[in-house]
Amino acid sequence: MAAQSQYEELARQLSAIGAVKREMGRILPQDCPPASAGVLTLLDRHGEMRMGQLAELLAIDMSVTSRHVAHVAERGWIERQPDPADKRSRLLRLTPSGRELLRELAERYTQSLARYLDDWSDADVGRLNELLARLRTSFGDCRTRAHHDAHHDTRRDARHDTRHDSTTRTPAG
Repeated sequence: MAAQSQYEELARQLSAIGAVKREMGRILPQDCPPASAGVLTLLDRHGEMRMGQLAELLAIDMSVTSRHVAHVAERGWIERQPDPADKRSRLLRLTPSGRELLRELAERYTQSLARYLDDWSDADVGRLNELLARLRTSFGDCRTRAHHDAHHDTRRDARHDTRHDSTTRTPAG
């Protein structure tokens, strides 16, 4: 296990990564903010879906998701079609222009990363990819974990003897 100071430095580095994300966001077209790119990316990755599923994947409120969807739909990047299984619902899907925009964004991102990391070796870039993938795997799906942890804590608290005792509980346990 790493030393406490290493975890503290990692926390600082992860916090500072926001500057990198903001810089990468500057390469997006003006009418395609990062949230819109996120909507398009998820539809590309997961295929057509209902608004509720998209909100879950984005981990944001339905009203915010609705605004993002309206933005990309107005630009013709997605279409909303009636769901054959439930005519009251709509299925969201990428349009050809949405796919073309995603292709363009991927090219921009790749070129930007190549420019910023031009003094990195192929081995360094490969190692960063491996470590970031490992970090994501260690965290798993944070939304699912948060839901599971909240459910687990509720069940544990219900089972916990509520009589006064001298046990001091920590936030973790």
